[in-house]
Amino acid sequence: MTASEIVECALQEDVGTGDVTTELCVPPDRRATARFIVREAAVIAGVELFPLLYGSVERTVENGAVLEPGEEIARVRGSARLLLTRERVALNFLQHLCGIATLARKFVDAVAGTRCRILDTRKTTPGLRHLEKMAARAGGATNHRMGLFDAVLIKNNHITAAGGVRAALDATRNTSLPVEIEVRTHDELEEALACGAKALLLDNVTPATAKQWVREIAGRATVELSGGITLETARAYAETGADFISAGAITHSARAVDIHCRLELG
Repeated sequence: MTASEIVECALQEDVGTGDVTTELCVPPDRRATARFIVREAAVIAGVELFPLLYGSVERTVENGAVLEPGEEIARVRGSARLLLTRERVALNFLQHLCGIATLARKFVDAVAGTRCRILDTRKTTPGLRHLEKMAARAGGATNHRMGLFDAVLIKNNHITAAGGVRAALDATRNTSLPVEIEVRTHDELEEALACGAKALLLDNVTPATAKQWVREIAGRATVELSGGITLETARAYAETGADFISAGAITHSARAVDIHCRLELG
């Protein structure tokens, strides 16, 4: 779904037939300014949703900006009714997306100075992948494939179903899409390299094993590491010489950032 479609779906879910509280309590001609303010340090993502929610925006910071507690993400002026009715949806998006961007930046910072880049994954909230991957990018992560349609990633179950590493790789010879294959054992690693694999995924290996295998690969293929890699262990994995670390936690486990909306009349 596009960002516009996602916003429309969220508004329909929340507003439904109308915001009865606001319509009863707030005069229709009342004007106000809404200020969206962070209560904790955060990397910002999702500001492109403000025009979709409010039409016009007085001021916003850029995606990827780092704000300290008390700093303003955006300022919107308009109908007090509109500002109030869409406040919760705006905050839901901002808190979630800034959380992803903030966690992504922590992973990126954890591997700073190495050659390793941080990748996001497909472990996203159904319907929100477009926005969540945008947020990961705002935090400095590199987007992996968007879905099953734009790259070939042969995982362990594909290898089993295909009949082995060679069979799986042979079946992809004529595709124009990038091809990556997961290897689970040293024998699979050697077989994949013998078959000409150019991108390898090493999943759930220790840093010591990863370092040994990266040394054996010796640049013949790019190397992605994955499988339970945390902020605490990311540096050790990055120092193995791998090209990429993928971390599903960036999108599936990011904590929402504390953001509030301050309404001022006038």
